[in-house]
Amino acid sequence: MITILLIIIYMAFISLGLPDAILGSAWPVIYQEIGVPVSYAGIIFMIISGGTIVSSFFSEKIINRLGTGLVTFISVLMTAAALFAISFGNHFLFFSAMAVPLGLGAGSVDAALNNYVALHFAAKHMSWLHCFWGVGATMGPMIMSLFLNPEKGTGNWQMGYRIIGFIQIALVIVLLISLPLWKKVQSGSQETKGEKSSIRMGEVLRLPGAKTILVSFFCYCAVEATVGLWGSSYLVISKGINAEVAARWVAIYYFGITAGRFLSGFLTMKFNNRNMIRLGQALLAAGVICLFLPLGNNILLAGFLLIGLGCAPIYPSLLHETPVNFGSRYSQAIMGIQMACAYVGSTVMPPLFGVLAAHISHSILPIYLLLLLILMVVMVEASVRRIKRSR
Repeated sequence: MITILLIIIYMAFISLGLPDAILGSAWPVIYQEIGVPVSYAGIIFMIISGGTIVSSFFSEKIINRLGTGLVTFISVLMTAAALFAISFGNHFLFFSAMAVPLGLGAGSVDAALNNYVALHFAAKHMSWLHCFWGVGATMGPMIMSLFLNPEKGTGNWQMGYRIIGFIQIALVIVLLISLPLWKKVQSGSQETKGEKSSIRMGEVLRLPGAKTILVSFFCYCAVEATVGLWGSSYLVISKGINAEVAARWVAIYYFGITAGRFLSGFLTMKFNNRNMIRLGQALLAAGVICLFLPLGNNILLAGFLLIGLGCAPIYPSLLHETPVNFGSRYSQAIMGIQMACAYVGSTVMPPLFGVLAAHISHSILPIYLLLLLILMVVMVEASVRRIKRSR
């Protein structure tokens, strides 16, 4: 029974990753068809991110009221409906309106499933869970590419959105059928019994190590998103790499994250979460250092791969450590805030780098990443010390 539920959760994370990259893939065609500047993609991105941040902050109250299974069902249903609606739209304001349910659906389900896995499953499953997100994030653009010809500014992007919407609907049906299973597994778990009243944010923030761990999540997602958004521009503008080659190298960065999380699942059987986080930080540091070295293109490629491999274990391990650090009573409340801080980092810091790069140079990317990494390491270690002192 619990194996079936775990498979459903993996499927849900593939679904969570599917819509994440399709806007960027389809936008070269969409913006021409709806008659807006190419930069307007940033507005839609900010709306989606804003909805995700809001739903993450309030996820604990929603999940306590409805339960993890029902929240997951409703969130995926919202996402599927928004994708279908977008496939019939041809106006920027309509796109912007549909970005709201896309964001709101992503935040709650992300917080709900991460906490559920942290409470009920071993660390290996958290790593594999986020590996499946990478599978979904890779599948989305691949599906969209079947219907597009961005170089000619043509293509049936609507059908790409519709196909992904159909996939989401299939998962909605599976989740609807599985709702009794969620309740049965949760009711049988001792970890989920007890107080279900909502916890005030002030109470959560007063927990030892809470504030520093929130900064850690902010920094990690800032690093991951900044490399994903600006890595190609850095290679083209600062290093003179061909744009097509640069795009492939950034794809290798994402491959490093996905493959690294698959491998991390096995490593967690030997190492605890804190050691996995430190291992990831060390690999990430090695990758950033490679970007500083004037040793040719091969070392740059190795740097992007190492950064991806370094990112791989950090986020899942930080998430899985939440009930250990703060207890099952507070885990859902702080999980939602952690997710919100993570999304704030991925929303705010990449555009900030863009502003700095425009005024200074894209070559400051390694410095920017190194500063964020140093702050992340300091905050994680500070959390470990404060939590230890409180026990």
